[in-house]
Amino acid sequence: MSVKTIKVDYLSRVEGEGSLHVKIKDNTVEDVRLQIFEPPRFFEAFLRERDFREVPDITARICGICPVAYQMSSVHALENAFGVKVEGQLRALRRLLYCGEWIESHALHVFMLHAPDFLGYPDSLTLSKDYPDLVKSALQLKKAGNEIVALVGGREIHPINVKVGGFYRAPRKKELKPLAEKLKQAREIAIQAVKFTATLPMPEFERDYVYVALRHPDEYPFNEGRLISNKGLDIAISDYETHFREEHVQRSNALHSRLIGSKPYFVGPLARYNLNFDKLSPLAQETALEAGLETSCNNPFKSIIVRAVETLYACDEALRLIAQYEEPDAPAIEVEPRLSSGYGCTEAPRGILYHRYKVDKEGLITEAKIVPPTSQNQKIIEDDLLKFVTKNMNMPTDELTLRCEQAIRNYDPCISCATHFLKLHIERS
Repeated sequence: MSVKTIKVDYLSRVEGEGSLHVKIKDNTVEDVRLQIFEPPRFFEAFLRERDFREVPDITARICGICPVAYQMSSVHALENAFGVKVEGQLRALRRLLYCGEWIESHALHVFMLHAPDFLGYPDSLTLSKDYPDLVKSALQLKKAGNEIVALVGGREIHPINVKVGGFYRAPRKKELKPLAEKLKQAREIAIQAVKFTATLPMPEFERDYVYVALRHPDEYPFNEGRLISNKGLDIAISDYETHFREEHVQRSNALHSRLIGSKPYFVGPLARYNLNFDKLSPLAQETALEAGLETSCNNPFKSIIVRAVETLYACDEALRLIAQYEEPDAPAIEVEPRLSSGYGCTEAPRGILYHRYKVDKEGLITEAKIVPPTSQNQKIIEDDLLKFVTKNMNMPTDELTLRCEQAIRNYDPCISCATHFLKLHIERS
C-alpha cells in the first residue's frame, strides 16, 4: 500500500483560517473534511447586555468586506422587535448602501481572488503583470463601490452612519451626483466583466442543488423578502429557526447550518440568480443571456460569471436609486425599545445572513443569534468536493489540488470573516 499526501499550507484567496483534508483509498473517496480551526470570536456573547443602539457598530466589526450586511441584518431584526418599519427614501438609501457593498465585494472576488484560478496564476499580483488593464479596471470598479459605502455609510470600512431607524445623517442630493458619473463608468466595466468571465475555461460540473435565498415581489433581494428555495420552501424570516438548525461538528470551530429534512443547501449569488432571475434589471438579464448563461445555472464554477452579473445589477440599481433620490425630512425615524424579540435576514454578497435578538424593556440585548452565509455553505462545499474528487480521481495530483482549491473559492468563503489562509491535505492510499 502506498500513501500520497498533498499539502497546501497557505491559500491566501479566501477569508479565514481552516484546512481541507481529502482521503482517497483504493480509488474511493473515503473522507472529505473542511476543518475550521480559527478560534471563535464570541460576538453573540458580548452583544449581551449592550444597548441596542450599539449593535450596528459592533456587528459591522465582524467583517471588513461585508460590514453593511451585518449592520443591515441587525437593524432589520431590531426594528422588527420594536415594531417599526423604515420606508421611502431611507429604505432606498439602504439599498444604495447595499449596492456599494456588492460592487466592492464582488469586484474583489471576481478579479483578485477567483480569476487567477481560471487563468493559471497563483495570485492577482502575478496576474496583473500580464493583464494590467484588467486589474486596473477591477480596482476602478471596486473603488466605485467603496465610494458609495463611504458616502452613505460614513466610511469605506466598518461604516458608522447606520442606526436602528435609519441613518445618523442622510446625504444631500448634490453629494450623490458625482457618484452617478463614476457609476456609469463602473457599469460599463461590469458589462465587460460579464463578457470576460464568460470566456474563462469552466470545468464541467453540474449538480442538482437546494438553493435558498430571499425573494421579494418587486425587486432583486437585498434587505427584505421571504425565504424560499427551489424545492418548495417559502417562509417568513421569523420562521427561520423552525426550518434551519445549527450543529457543532468536532472537526470545526464554526457551526454547520442545515435545512431540516433536506440535503445540504446552497446560498449566495448562484442561489439568488436561480431564484430571482426575473427581478434582475433588463440590462443585467440581457447581458447574462448574451454571455451564454441561461435563466438558471447549476455549475458552481460559473458563479464567477453570476457575480459579475450581480455587480452589473448593483451598478444599474445604484444609478436608478440616485436618479430618484430626494432628501428625506429626517435621517431616521423614532424608535422606542420594548421587551421583545426580532428577526432579520438580508443578502450579504455571499448569501443570506440571519440575525435574531431578544431585548429587555430598557433596550438591552439579552440574547443574540447570528448565522453567516459561510456557515450555511460549509456542508455543500464538502459535498461539492466529494463529488468533484470522485469524478476527477485520475486527474494529476497537482492539478486536482488546484481544482479543489478553486471549488472552495466558488463560494468566496469568509470562514469567520477574519484572516487569510487555508491548508489543503489530500491523502491517497
